[in-house]
Amino acid sequence: MAIISLQQYRLIEIVGVDAEKYLQGQLTCDVTKLAVGESTMTAHCDPKGKMTSVFRLIRVANDQFYTVIHHSLLPIGLDQLKKYAVFSKVTFTELNFPLVGLIDEESEFSAQISVKFANRCILINPESAVQFNADSTQWDLADIQQGYPILTDKTQGEFIPQALNLQVIEQAISFQKGCYIGQETVARAKYRGTNKRAMFAFNAETNLTPDIGSSIEMQLESGWRATGTILTVVNIDGFLWLQVVLNQDTHEEQLFRLPNSEVSLKLFNSVH
Repeated sequence: MAIISLQQYRLIEIVGVDAEKYLQGQLTCDVTKLAVGESTMTAHCDPKGKMTSVFRLIRVANDQFYTVIHHSLLPIGLDQLKKYAVFSKVTFTELNFPLVGLIDEESEFSAQISVKFANRCILINPESAVQFNADSTQWDLADIQQGYPILTDKTQGEFIPQALNLQVIEQAISFQKGCYIGQETVARAKYRGTNKRAMFAFNAETNLTPDIGSSIEMQLESGWRATGTILTVVNIDGFLWLQVVLNQDTHEEQLFRLPNSEVSLKLFNSVH
Protein backbone atom coordinates (compact mmCIF):
# COMPACT_ATOMS: atom_id res chain seq x y z
CA MET A 1 0.00 0.00 0.00
CA ALA A 2 1.28 3.46 -0.86
CA ILE A 3 0.02 6.94 0.04
CA ILE A 4 1.76 9.56 -2.08
CA SER A 5 1.82 13.33 -2.46
CA LEU A 6 1.47 13.90 -6.21
CA GLN A 7 3.79 16.89 -6.27
CA GLN A 8 4.61 16.37 -9.96
CA TYR A 9 1.03 17.22 -10.99
CA ARG A 10 -1.08 20.36 -11.10
CA LEU A 11 -4.86 20.72 -10.97
CA ILE A 12 -6.60 22.94 -13.53
CA GLU A 13 -10.29 23.79 -13.31
CA ILE A 14 -12.18 24.37 -16.56
CA VAL A 15 -15.64 25.79 -16.01
CA GLY A 16 -18.37 27.62 -17.91
CA VAL A 17 -21.53 27.05 -19.93
CA ASP A 18 -19.38 26.35 -23.01
CA ALA A 19 -16.86 24.11 -21.21
CA GLU A 20 -18.06 20.83 -22.73
CA LYS A 21 -18.41 22.24 -26.23
CA TYR A 22 -15.03 23.93 -26.07
CA LEU A 23 -13.17 20.86 -24.82
CA GLN A 24 -14.96 18.66 -27.36
CA GLY A 25 -13.33 20.71 -30.11
CA GLN A 26 -9.91 20.54 -28.49
CA LEU A 27 -9.30 17.07 -27.00
CA THR A 28 -8.88 13.59 -28.46
CA CYS A 29 -11.54 12.03 -26.19
CA ASP A 30 -15.31 12.34 -26.59
CA VAL A 31 -16.05 14.81 -23.81
CA THR A 32 -19.83 14.53 -24.34
CA LYS A 33 -19.73 10.86 -23.30
CA LEU A 34 -17.88 11.52 -20.04
CA ALA A 35 -20.43 11.32 -17.22
CA VAL A 36 -20.24 13.40 -14.07
CA GLY A 37 -17.79 11.71 -11.69
CA GLU A 38 -15.97 9.85 -14.47
CA SER A 39 -12.46 10.45 -15.79
CA THR A 40 -10.26 9.43 -18.70
CA MET A 41 -6.79 10.01 -20.00
CA THR A 42 -6.81 12.32 -23.00
CA ALA A 43 -4.52 14.46 -25.11
CA HIS A 44 -4.40 17.91 -26.65
CA CYS A 45 -2.65 18.22 -29.99
CA ASP A 46 -1.32 20.99 -32.18
CA PRO A 47 -2.69 21.34 -35.74
CA LYS A 48 -0.12 18.77 -36.95
CA GLY A 49 -1.42 16.19 -34.47
CA LYS A 50 1.59 16.37 -32.13
CA MET A 51 0.72 16.35 -28.44
CA THR A 52 1.29 19.45 -26.35
CA SER A 53 -0.23 17.77 -23.30
CA VAL A 54 -1.51 14.46 -21.95
CA PHE A 55 -3.60 14.52 -18.79
CA ARG A 56 -6.46 12.98 -16.82
CA LEU A 57 -9.75 14.76 -17.51
CA ILE A 58 -12.36 14.58 -14.74
CA ARG A 59 -15.96 15.68 -15.14
CA VAL A 60 -16.99 17.34 -11.90
CA ALA A 61 -20.35 18.72 -13.09
CA ASN A 62 -22.13 19.36 -16.37
CA ASP A 63 -20.17 22.57 -16.93
CA GLN A 64 -17.14 21.91 -14.72
CA PHE A 65 -14.02 19.82 -15.40
CA TYR A 66 -10.68 19.21 -13.71
CA THR A 67 -7.44 18.23 -15.39
CA VAL A 68 -4.58 16.57 -13.52
CA ILE A 69 -1.56 17.54 -15.63
CA HIS A 70 2.20 17.11 -15.23
CA HIS A 71 3.71 20.35 -13.93
CA SER A 72 6.42 20.46 -16.62
CA LEU A 73 3.80 20.69 -19.39
CA LEU A 74 2.82 24.10 -17.99
CA PRO A 75 2.54 26.82 -19.06
CA ILE A 76 2.81 25.75 -22.72
CA GLY A 77 0.23 22.96 -22.48
CA LEU A 78 -2.33 25.16 -20.75
CA ASP A 79 -1.65 28.13 -23.02
CA GLN A 80 -2.31 25.96 -26.07
CA LEU A 81 -5.45 24.43 -24.56
CA LYS A 82 -7.06 27.80 -23.84
CA LYS A 83 -5.76 29.49 -26.99
CA TYR A 84 -9.23 29.91 -28.51
CA ALA A 85 -11.17 30.20 -25.25
CA VAL A 86 -11.64 33.94 -25.76
CA PHE A 87 -14.47 33.05 -28.13
CA SER A 88 -16.26 30.83 -25.57
CA LYS A 89 -17.81 31.18 -22.13
CA VAL A 90 -15.18 29.11 -20.36
CA THR A 91 -12.45 29.91 -17.85
CA PHE A 92 -9.27 28.09 -16.81
CA THR A 93 -7.94 28.35 -13.25
CA GLU A 94 -5.04 26.57 -11.57
CA LEU A 95 -6.20 25.34 -8.16
CA ASN A 96 -3.91 24.81 -5.19
CA PHE A 97 -5.78 21.79 -3.82
CA PRO A 98 -3.57 18.95 -2.55
CA LEU A 99 -3.41 15.87 -4.78
CA VAL A 100 -2.92 12.51 -3.07
CA GLY A 101 -2.28 9.21 -4.84
CA LEU A 102 -3.23 5.82 -3.40
CA ILE A 103 -1.86 2.52 -4.74
CA ASP A 104 -3.33 -0.85 -3.74
CA GLU A 105 -5.45 0.71 -1.06
CA GLU A 106 -9.16 1.19 -0.66
CA SER A 107 -9.72 4.85 0.10
CA GLU A 108 -10.84 5.52 3.65
CA PHE A 109 -10.23 9.22 3.21
CA SER A 110 -12.87 11.85 2.57
CA ALA A 111 -12.01 14.22 -0.25
CA GLN A 112 -13.68 16.70 -2.56
CA ILE A 113 -13.28 14.16 -5.38
CA SER A 114 -11.93 10.60 -5.57
CA VAL A 115 -10.83 9.39 -9.00
CA LYS A 116 -10.32 5.63 -9.34
CA PHE A 117 -8.58 3.73 -12.13
CA ALA A 118 -6.66 0.44 -12.30
CA ASN A 119 -5.60 -0.30 -8.69
CA ARG A 120 -5.13 3.38 -7.91
CA CYS A 121 -7.00 6.42 -6.72
CA ILE A 122 -6.39 10.17 -6.84
CA LEU A 123 -7.80 12.17 -3.95
CA ILE A 124 -8.42 15.83 -4.73
CA ASN A 125 -8.39 18.11 -1.68
CA PRO A 126 -8.63 15.57 1.18
CA GLU A 127 -10.72 16.76 4.08
CA SER A 128 -8.28 15.55 6.74
CA ALA A 129 -4.52 15.21 7.18
CA VAL A 130 -2.84 12.40 5.24
CA GLN A 131 0.25 10.48 6.37
CA PHE A 132 2.45 9.78 3.34
CA ASN A 133 4.51 6.59 3.20
CA ALA A 134 5.99 6.74 -0.34
CA ASP A 135 7.31 9.39 -2.72
CA SER A 136 6.15 10.50 -6.16
CA THR A 137 8.50 8.16 -8.03
CA GLN A 138 6.35 5.24 -6.86
CA TRP A 139 3.39 6.77 -8.69
CA ASP A 140 5.50 7.23 -11.82
CA LEU A 141 6.59 3.60 -11.55
CA ALA A 142 2.95 2.49 -11.41
CA ASP A 143 2.28 4.51 -14.57
CA ILE A 144 5.16 2.79 -16.35
CA GLN A 145 4.17 -0.69 -15.24
CA GLN A 146 0.50 -0.17 -16.16
CA GLY A 147 1.19 1.47 -19.52
CA TYR A 148 0.11 5.05 -18.77
CA PRO A 149 2.40 7.46 -20.65
CA ILE A 150 4.16 10.26 -18.78
CA LEU A 151 4.67 13.16 -21.17
CA THR A 152 6.95 15.96 -19.97
CA ASP A 153 8.32 19.17 -21.44
CA LYS A 154 11.39 17.27 -22.73
CA THR A 155 9.27 15.57 -25.44
CA GLN A 156 6.34 18.00 -25.60
CA GLY A 157 5.16 18.48 -29.19
CA GLU A 158 7.07 15.45 -30.59
CA PHE A 159 4.54 12.61 -30.76
CA ILE A 160 1.08 11.87 -32.08
CA PRO A 161 -1.26 10.18 -29.55
CA GLN A 162 -0.91 6.67 -30.98
CA ALA A 163 2.87 6.76 -30.50
CA LEU A 164 2.12 6.73 -26.75
CA ASN A 165 -0.54 3.98 -27.11
CA LEU A 166 -3.41 6.31 -26.16
CA GLN A 167 -5.73 4.50 -28.60
CA VAL A 168 -5.85 1.54 -26.16
CA ILE A 169 -5.99 3.49 -22.88
CA GLU A 170 -9.43 4.11 -21.41
CA GLN A 171 -11.39 6.52 -23.65
CA ALA A 172 -8.36 8.64 -24.48
CA ILE A 173 -9.09 8.78 -28.23
CA SER A 174 -12.47 8.75 -29.92
CA PHE A 175 -12.52 7.96 -33.63
CA GLN A 176 -16.28 8.61 -33.88
CA LYS A 177 -16.47 12.17 -32.57
CA GLY A 178 -16.33 15.24 -34.78
CA CYS A 179 -13.42 17.50 -35.54
CA TYR A 180 -10.84 18.62 -33.02
CA ILE A 181 -7.37 20.10 -33.34
CA GLY A 182 -5.02 17.53 -34.91
CA GLN A 183 -7.89 15.14 -35.71
CA GLU A 184 -6.87 14.62 -39.36
CA THR A 185 -3.45 13.32 -38.37
CA VAL A 186 -4.84 11.07 -35.62
CA ALA A 187 -7.48 9.61 -37.96
CA ARG A 188 -4.96 9.10 -40.77
CA ALA A 189 -2.69 7.18 -38.40
CA LYS A 190 -5.54 4.77 -37.66
CA TYR A 191 -7.20 4.32 -41.02
CA ARG A 192 -4.17 4.63 -43.32
CA GLY A 193 -1.63 3.04 -41.00
CA THR A 194 0.68 6.04 -41.07
CA ASN A 195 1.79 5.66 -37.45
CA LYS A 196 4.86 3.46 -37.15
CA ARG A 197 5.67 3.99 -33.49
CA ALA A 198 4.49 2.75 -30.11
CA MET A 199 5.48 3.05 -26.46
CA PHE A 200 7.34 0.22 -24.69
CA ALA A 201 8.47 -0.26 -21.10
CA PHE A 202 11.92 -1.57 -20.20
CA ASN A 203 13.77 -2.29 -16.97
CA ALA A 204 17.31 -3.08 -15.87
CA GLU A 205 19.44 -3.43 -12.76
CA THR A 206 21.69 -0.37 -12.83
CA ASN A 207 22.33 2.91 -11.07
CA LEU A 208 22.50 4.71 -14.40
CA THR A 209 19.75 7.22 -15.16
CA PRO A 210 19.64 8.23 -18.85
CA ASP A 211 18.20 11.54 -19.99
CA ILE A 212 14.61 11.92 -21.10
CA GLY A 213 14.64 12.58 -24.84
CA SER A 214 17.78 10.50 -25.43
CA SER A 215 17.97 7.14 -27.23
CA ILE A 216 18.65 3.52 -26.34
CA GLU A 217 20.56 1.07 -28.55
CA MET A 218 19.35 -1.95 -30.52
CA GLN A 219 21.59 -4.81 -31.59
CA LEU A 220 21.94 -5.42 -35.32
CA GLU A 221 24.13 -7.90 -37.22
CA SER A 222 26.65 -5.13 -37.73
CA GLY A 223 26.65 -3.95 -34.13
CA TRP A 224 24.59 -1.57 -32.01
CA ARG A 225 22.52 1.32 -33.36
CA ALA A 226 20.83 4.19 -31.54
CA THR A 227 17.05 3.95 -31.69
CA GLY A 228 13.90 5.31 -30.08
CA THR A 229 13.21 8.19 -27.69
CA ILE A 230 13.16 7.84 -23.91
CA LEU A 231 9.90 9.28 -22.62
CA THR A 232 10.16 8.61 -18.89
CA VAL A 233 12.89 7.53 -16.48
CA VAL A 234 12.54 6.17 -12.94
CA ASN A 235 15.38 4.65 -10.93
CA ILE A 236 14.47 3.24 -7.54
CA ASP A 237 17.19 1.61 -5.44
CA GLY A 238 19.31 0.62 -8.42
CA PHE A 239 16.44 -0.65 -10.56
CA LEU A 240 15.82 1.36 -13.71
CA TRP A 241 12.47 1.68 -15.48
CA LEU A 242 11.98 3.37 -18.84
CA GLN A 243 9.18 4.29 -21.21
CA VAL A 244 10.59 4.37 -24.74
CA VAL A 245 8.93 5.23 -28.05
CA LEU A 246 10.15 2.79 -30.72
CA ASN A 247 9.07 1.31 -34.03
CA GLN A 248 5.85 -0.54 -33.27
CA ASP A 249 7.10 -3.78 -34.87
CA THR A 250 9.63 -4.18 -32.04
CA HIS A 251 9.53 -7.74 -30.66
CA GLU A 252 10.75 -9.59 -27.58
CA GLU A 253 13.63 -11.31 -29.36
CA GLN A 254 15.40 -8.03 -30.13
CA LEU A 255 18.21 -7.00 -27.78
CA PHE A 256 18.46 -3.50 -26.34
CA ARG A 257 20.91 -1.73 -24.04
CA LEU A 258 21.74 1.69 -22.65
CA PRO A 259 24.09 3.57 -25.00
CA ASN A 260 27.82 3.04 -24.56
CA SER A 261 27.33 0.56 -21.74
CA GLU A 262 26.90 -3.13 -21.02
CA VAL A 263 23.53 -2.57 -19.35
CA SER A 264 20.97 -4.79 -21.06
CA LEU A 265 17.37 -3.60 -21.14
CA LYS A 266 14.59 -6.11 -20.58
CA LEU A 267 11.29 -5.51 -22.38
CA PHE A 268 8.58 -5.30 -19.73
CA ASN A 269 5.41 -4.62 -21.72
CA SER A 270 3.87 -3.07 -24.78
CA VAL A 271 0.16 -2.65 -25.31
CA HIS A 272 -0.53 -1.03 -28.67
